Amino acid sequence: MSFDFKNKKVLVAGGTGLIGIPLVELLIEQENADVTIVSLDDRSRAHPKAKFLRLDLSKFENCLNSCKEMDFVFNLLCVKGSPAVTRLKPATFFVSHLTFNTNLMEAARQCGVKGFLFTSSLAVYSPAEIFYEEDVWKTFPSENDKFAGWAKRMGELQAEAYKIEHGWNNISIVRPANVYGPYDNFELENAMVIPSLIKKAVEGKNPLHVWGDGSQVRDFIHSRDVAKGILMVAKSEERKPVNLGSGVGVSIKELLSTILSYSPAKLEIEWDISKPSGDKYRVLDTARAKALGFEPSISLKNGIRQTMNWYLENRGKKDLRYDVFASTR
Repeated sequence: MSFDFKNKKVLVAGGTGLIGIPLVELLIEQENADVTIVSLDDRSRAHPKAKFLRLDLSKFENCLNSCKEMDFVFNLLCVKGSPAVTRLKPATFFVSHLTFNTNLMEAARQCGVKGFLFTSSLAVYSPAEIFYEEDVWKTFPSENDKFAGWAKRMGELQAEAYKIEHGWNNISIVRPANVYGPYDNFELENAMVIPSLIKKAVEGKNPLHVWGDGSQVRDFIHSRDVAKGILMVAKSEERKPVNLGSGVGVSIKELLSTILSYSPAKLEIEWDISKPSGDKYRVLDTARAKALGFEPSISLKNGIRQTMNWYLENRGKKDLRYDVFASTR
């Protein structure tokens, strides 16, 4: 069935993160939903009209308490990290994802929640020219992402298992591409490529050190567009996984050129091919999302400019922190 959020009680797990902030805004200001946010972050990043719970959702009791009397639950919980961090801390990615996914979905089922949206990841895909939704179970996740990839696949299987055994057919699944935007993680140790390069460009240290040779191709999408896509999928009758991306491949060299075009410093680039840089090509097929009416509205150039301006205005602020369990990979 399709879902109407007006006056409904909605839980957004990870509602103070990269995607959670614009999603909560849309739910409250566009859909007139009664929103509760649950996050490990503090209240300062939560929408002023949303209720707020600061809870650790790795604990099942907290998931149950959060889901009581809810009509719909959005699970945006995820652990983010660069290729180096995923290689060094595989247990953090694997166990955290499994714990959050399993606990929150099971709690929602036990509490009789009518609808649920699970945010999966492009980590579920095997390396390929284009990522098609139906190809996932014909392959294995990339070696560069296998721990997060398998954990996210288990969340998708959990949804399928509930449909078979409990007849719960109101679980939607989205697989976002490389998401960026305001409230991203700009700490270099575990930042993704766009916030990492933005921080380096703003700092202006010469030369600008970049991992890889710049030929890697990625599908980038702004967090506000992802939030719109998530809401569109949640309101629809689509129950198959839906890719949310631009459908356009951009090389790291092209990306860096765009970022540097907004930087006042004239920086030389030093490519380091000895460092891990992930898979060569990652672009999503977006036909299923387009069939639902989804089209990204923020171009990469405008999104980069907006994100850089946000970072310049907010860097150094006390609340510019990163909730590692509050947004998607």
